[in-house]
Amino acid sequence: MAEHDGGVAPEELAEDRLLKELEAIHRTRHETLLHGSDDALRTHTQRMSELEGEYLRRHPERMPAAGRTRSGARARHPEE
Repeated sequence: MAEHDGGVAPEELAEDRLLKELEAIHRTRHETLLHGSDDALRTHTQRMSELEGEYLRRHPERMPAAGRTRSGARARHPEE
């Protein structure tokens, strides 16, 4: 597997590894935002974008859960 600045290129990751990396990067996002250096935040943001982009490229047919859409959110909280 080819390496690039943020680790293995997302397009070269097996599906299970891509999902594990996405879980890990989302888990560490808040701490990086609050306490990471500017460079660490830039690197984290870049890697997260690459991983998410690869996931979306592989799964263009994914169906958002009804509650994760604007209309679904409005149905949960009609007063807002």
